[in-house]
Amino acid sequence: MSKVKYKFNKKSLTFTRVQITIWKRLLLLFSHLSLGFVFGVAALIYSFNYLDSPKEKVQKREIDKIKFQYQMLNDHLGDLNKLLSELQYKDDNVYRIIFETAPISDQLRQSDVGGNDKDESLAGYPSSNLLIQTRHKMDKILWMTYVQSKSFDEITNLAKNKEKMLSAIPAIQPVSMKEMRRIAEGFGVRRNSVTRALRFHKGIDFDAATGTPVYATGNGVITEAGFNSGGYGNCIKINHGYSYETLYGHLSRIFVKPGQRIQRGQIIGYVGSTGYSSGPHLHYEVYKNGIAIDPIYFFFNDLTSEQFQKILELSSNPTQTMD
Repeated sequence: MSKVKYKFNKKSLTFTRVQITIWKRLLLLFSHLSLGFVFGVAALIYSFNYLDSPKEKVQKREIDKIKFQYQMLNDHLGDLNKLLSELQYKDDNVYRIIFETAPISDQLRQSDVGGNDKDESLAGYPSSNLLIQTRHKMDKILWMTYVQSKSFDEITNLAKNKEKMLSAIPAIQPVSMKEMRRIAEGFGVRRNSVTRALRFHKGIDFDAATGTPVYATGNGVITEAGFNSGGYGNCIKINHGYSYETLYGHLSRIFVKPGQRIQRGQIIGYVGSTGYSSGPHLHYEVYKNGIAIDPIYFFFNDLTSEQFQKILELSSNPTQTMD
């Protein structure tokens, strides 16, 4: 039941009944509906812009979780990058030095493998910077891993060849320590026992009895085996490969021929006093890249530290050669 409304008349000091027409009622209803509509639209706009639906809340949680995982991935990539850097340092400063090969250039290791086309595919998202940064790190690490893998392949091949090289290096005494009386003369400027003139002595003279076995000091191929007119008498030369050569002079007998392959420790002849010699001994020389080097530093395979020190002392004392 609608309420009856009255209006106070100030002139007559009486209440008069207010008559509300249908149009006024419709206008009043429309105003209420309009106000409700405005408030409803405003509430709807606010909810759409500032309030998340249950589905949106779930999606935001998933996005936050993915962001966290990406950040964790970035941290792990940083750790992996440090590990790769350590491997690179060992590769360049340890392995490649051992195998006498040049280190890999920083330019090759740090090559830019990124691309703008890949970056564009990740652009336009709220976390684009994080995604692009992570991709760059992953691409860089993949490239560094590839380069390091190739380097290790090369090192593996070098190691296989190094085994052959280590067998070829003249690394033992050509005369047994037990059968050698002394080192009569060492490497350097010495006085010749025959001519009495000072000259550069290119090798070491091992004082031993005639007939003492002479051993090849490394694997190689015989390049000379016979009488040498240059004063070495019966002489043997061995090409060990890897730029190493050895010479054995003043032999009494020779057991090898040119072109013959020999192994370290194999008997190739006997000590003698042929050629320019003042007594039975073996004159022994070592060459690297065609340059004579002191053989004393190659006796590391069959000597103790005490024996090696003794040989150093013996080789530094005498001042006169036996040839």
